[in-house]
Amino acid sequence: MDMTTADPSDLRVGWIGTGRMGVAMAERLARAGVRLTAWNRTIAKAEPLKDHGADVCGAIADLRDRHVVFTMVSASADLEHVLLGDGGLLADPGHVPGIVVDCSTVSTETSVAMREACEERGVSFLAAPVSGNGKVVRAGQLSLVVSGPRPAYETVAHLLEHIGKSATYVGEGDTARLVKIAHNLMLGVVTQTMAEITVLVEKGGVSRHAFLEFLNNSVMGSAFTRYKSPAFVNLDYSPTFTPLLLRKDFDLGLAAARGLDVPLPVAALTAQLVQASVGTGRVEEDFSILLDLQAAASGLELKPENVAVDDGLGPASVEDPS
Repeated sequence: MDMTTADPSDLRVGWIGTGRMGVAMAERLARAGVRLTAWNRTIAKAEPLKDHGADVCGAIADLRDRHVVFTMVSASADLEHVLLGDGGLLADPGHVPGIVVDCSTVSTETSVAMREACEERGVSFLAAPVSGNGKVVRAGQLSLVVSGPRPAYETVAHLLEHIGKSATYVGEGDTARLVKIAHNLMLGVVTQTMAEITVLVEKGGVSRHAFLEFLNNSVMGSAFTRYKSPAFVNLDYSPTFTPLLLRKDFDLGLAAARGLDVPLPVAALTAQLVQASVGTGRVEEDFSILLDLQAAASGLELKPENVAVDDGLGPASVEDPS
């Protein structure tokens, strides 16, 4: 599809994947007045978008005439299926959208393969992984990192602005995937460090909520430390990102470091601690269980403090630390 004559304000947009993240992101587009049609394997999960002016279709093929199609799926195999599988978006080479924007977290290898499949059919492919979860999306705080053809990025930049607070273009190809992996390495390292110092001060007689309130209001506090504080204070490990997913990203990050001859000593040590969290079998909980492991190694028994803590995304809450 020729995008050169498309009016950016009148793009027809498709959306594939309306899980917890996808539906929240698509809702922001629909509420902004974007002409949006969504598909999901379980149609019922896409139905709420109708309340915000979006349409829902019963087949991926119905999205082939869109100017832009976003994908937000769970894994590499899912992305391959919705693009190239039976009835997939690219299954008919003569009838394809103009741009595919993939916001999923997939391997670089899959991203390269999907990019090549798109290019063979004259489709521009943008890798646009995100930082955040459903609550972050709804609060308008999602961040995106994007790589691929610059003209395609400029075409969809206004759409990305509706989805999150920032979208950073980092170059051609699949460099966005490396950026997201580096981001998640820091995610693990910071959480482990946060667990260590929180256990240190609690064993010294300071409550977790008092310490984290101080930390979050200091120069060392961040949006992330504030965001994770309710989980640390109230020990609610409802999953936002599991130890298995974090271990996968550490494996990818350390492999990338070897390939580029970059030493990552702190990340390598943290990877072993993430592996220890997986070894506990608590793989369905949030990776914040790193706090529990640090406490156990320190001879400290943790108990929920049942204190409402501001996560920086909305009203302070005991019930929803995610």
